[in-house]
Amino acid sequence: MTAQVTLIGNLVRDPELRFTAGGDAVANFTIAVNERVKQGNDWVDGETSYYDATAWRKLAEQVTEHLRKGSRVIAAGKMKIDKYEAKDGSTRSKPVITIDEIGIAIRFMGSGTSPRPAAPVDDDIPPF
Repeated sequence: MTAQVTLIGNLVRDPELRFTAGGDAVANFTIAVNERVKQGNDWVDGETSYYDATAWRKLAEQVTEHLRKGSRVIAAGKMKIDKYEAKDGSTRSKPVITIDEIGIAIRFMGSGTSPRPAAPVDDDIPPF
């Protein structure tokens, strides 16, 4: 069973790009999502959840080209629960997100930071 999810968080590591035997690009990365909780009058970071994410084809190449460890992103995709056998023989499960859309979250960017270079300014051209 899959569920549609949206995550807002930070990349834990640089995306890793590889190619399938059929030539399709696939990028794997992890998104950390911090819960914010109110303690008295202050908001503080609560527990952090980690989500393994996968992007395919052209999106995989774009993710690898434009995102790095620490990038704050908004990602939407389908979540499913993967089951696997641990080294101790027990059965475990973890959520895995197949990303449909992803972009840079700019809400908390520092001043002077821009997600894309500013257009060159030509002072000889009137502003109209």
